[in-house]
Amino acid sequence: MAEVGVRRGGPADAGVVLRLLDDATAWLAALGRTGQWGAEPASTDPRRIGQADAWARGGGLWLAQAAGQPVGALVVGTATEYVPPATEPELYVNLLVTDRAHAGKGIGGRLLAHAAELARERGVGLLRVDCYAGDDGALVRWYERQGFTATDPFTVQRPGHPPWPGQVLTHHPH
Repeated sequence: MAEVGVRRGGPADAGVVLRLLDDATAWLAALGRTGQWGAEPASTDPRRIGQADAWARGGGLWLAQAAGQPVGALVVGTATEYVPPATEPELYVNLLVTDRAHAGKGIGGRLLAHAAELARERGVGLLRVDCYAGDDGALVRWYERQGFTATDPFTVQRPGHPPWPGQVLTHHPH
């Protein structure tokens, strides 16, 4: 694969985010892992479409690119309301999704390294992320391999759906 670069995303990239989410959701569903993002495409869910549009317009979207094609998306900003607040200034990873066709090529790690660099540029000593902690905990372990430390577990209650188990992880960029 060509070298992975990172570029700032913008309003025109909402469709890219939805495509990456759709592909990742289909991949997870094919493995029987529907607890994280369900089984329905993000691109058909008005809530997810609105979320992708807000991310694309919000100034915190970054895209990993290889050979001119988007192969991953990162959104950084402020923490979501369902996680415990930070005790110091932070940058929060709101979304990390990579193209499953390029799995295992370090794209997620490259985007997290970019988030750490953004935190350093802003003089912020804390980078946090939350992720799905259900099933076998594989996603939590992946973030730990990227240098994050699991801190606060949490549960999101969702009417009409099973509770969603989550895990906050922290990283202190130097």
